[in-house]
Amino acid sequence: MSWRRLRVLIQHLPPESATMTAIRNATPEEELEQASEDAEPEKGRWSNVEQLLATSIDVQRQALYAFSVANSDPKKAGKPTPPEPMRRPGVQPQKKRRTTALTDANAEHLFRLINGGAA
Repeated sequence: MSWRRLRVLIQHLPPESATMTAIRNATPEEELEQASEDAEPEKGRWSNVEQLLATSIDVQRQALYAFSVANSDPKKAGKPTPPEPMRRPGVQPQKKRRTTALTDANAEHLFRLINGGAA
């Protein structure tokens, strides 16, 4: 077996394997802190257990949000913000949608378009 083949096999072991756990345990504390600061979960690998755990967390957040919306008075406190889904490997974070106010000129242009007027 070549060294390259061995490296590839080790790199593709599941994160919960004994070898990967030993590598993590042997990593210096400073290196772990730096890695956690630079962490990007969407570029990592997750096992099926981690995927299921993230799904259950998302479901719990959605249930808590639905409970909060159903049992709160929007006139007093405003509507709660919906929960963000947990970041997963291969999925980029959702970008905030920018909403723009409808100006009078844009409203007039839209009205003409809807009613068959020339653009």
